[in-house]
Amino acid sequence: MGVDNLILLENLEWFDETGRELLHRLPEHGSGEIKFGAQLTIRESQAGVMYYKGRAGDAFGPGRHTLKTGNIPILTKILSAPWGMKSPLRAEIYFVNLKVFTDLKWGTRDPVAFRDAELGMVRLRAHGVFNIRIVQPVLFINTLAGTMGKYTSEQVEEYLKRVIVSRFNDYLGEKLRTLFDLPGHFDALALGLQQRLTKDFVRFGLALDGLYITSITPPEEVQSAIDDRSRLSVIKDMDKFVRMKAAMAMEKAATAGGEAGAGLGLGLGMMMPGMFGGLQAKAPAKEKQAAVVRCPECDNTIPVDARFCPYCSHQQVVMRKCINCGENLSADARFCPHCGHPADEKPRIMVCPHCHANNLPGAAFCNQCGRKI
Repeated sequence: MGVDNLILLENLEWFDETGRELLHRLPEHGSGEIKFGAQLTIRESQAGVMYYKGRAGDAFGPGRHTLKTGNIPILTKILSAPWGMKSPLRAEIYFVNLKVFTDLKWGTRDPVAFRDAELGMVRLRAHGVFNIRIVQPVLFINTLAGTMGKYTSEQVEEYLKRVIVSRFNDYLGEKLRTLFDLPGHFDALALGLQQRLTKDFVRFGLALDGLYITSITPPEEVQSAIDDRSRLSVIKDMDKFVRMKAAMAMEKAATAGGEAGAGLGLGLGMMMPGMFGGLQAKAPAKEKQAAVVRCPECDNTIPVDARFCPYCSHQQVVMRKCINCGENLSADARFCPHCGHPADEKPRIMVCPHCHANNLPGAAFCNQCGRKI
C-alpha cells in the first residue's frame, strides 16, 4: 500500500476477507510515515481512526478523505537523517468494522447453583448465543484492542461470555422461582439479561445487539423428576389409567399366538369383572387395606393375592396356600401370617357335635344336619 515509500502518496483501504475481524491496523507492522495528502477510503460498514504522534484523532466516516501530516515526500526523508532516516512523525490508521457480529456463543463452563422453590438446590447448565457491534470506535481501541494490529471476534468472545454467565447467575436467582415456570419464559429472561448487560458492554465501546437463551438444563435426576410430574399432571384418574393399561395388555395377549398368549388372555379375561366392576359404583365402600407384594417383572406394588399384575400382566406364581384360611403363603413360611396356623400341618377336620359328620376346615355349619358347629 506504499506506506513507507519515498515519493508516492499512500492510498489506504481495507477489506475484511475473514468476516471475523473487529479491527485492522495499517501499516500492519506498526506505525509508518503516512504523508501529507495521502488518501483514505472508508466503506459504509467501517470507521477509520487516525493516530498521529501517538494521539487519536476524530473517527472518519464513509467516503474518501485526505490526510494531513507533517511528512512531506523526499523532504521528510532528508530531515529524518538524525533518526536513522525514519521520521519521528509516526502515524497509523485503524479500520474498525461496524457490522453486527452474529452467532457468538456463551454458556456455563461448570454447573451453577440455583435454589429452586420446589426442588431445592439444583445445579444448572445454560447456553445461548449473542450478537455484538462496535458503537464507539475510539473507546473500543483505547480500552480493549490497544495497539494490536488485528482484533477478532474470537479474541473478545471468551471474555464477554464469562461476563454474561456471571450476570446470568444473579439474574436467574432474582427472576425465576422454580424450573417448572421456565417453559415460555426464555424470551423474557433473555431480554432482561440483555438489558442488565448493557453497561458492561458500553464501557468497551460495544453494543449487545441481541442475546438469546437456547437451553437451561438441570441434572438428569432433576429432569426425571420433572418428567414424572408432567406425566402425573396428564393422568387425571390413576385407577382408570391402570384399567386402560390392563385392557391394552389383554388386546396384545389376544393377538399373540401360542399357548402362552392363550393363557395370558384367559387370565386377563378372568380379571375383567374385578377390574371393571367398580366403574358403575358411585360411592364404593371403604375397604380395609389389603396386603401387597411387588411384581417380580415390573416391580410395581400389587395385591398379595393377585394372579396377574395389573401393570404388566405378568402371572403371579402362587407356591402354596394356608390349609386353614386359604391365604397365600411364601415358599419358606412355617406359619400362616394371617391365621397363625402351622403351614405344614394337615387340615383339621371339623366334626359336627350333633350328627358327628365330617366337615371342611373352617366350616361354621354342618353340611349334613345344617346345625351350627
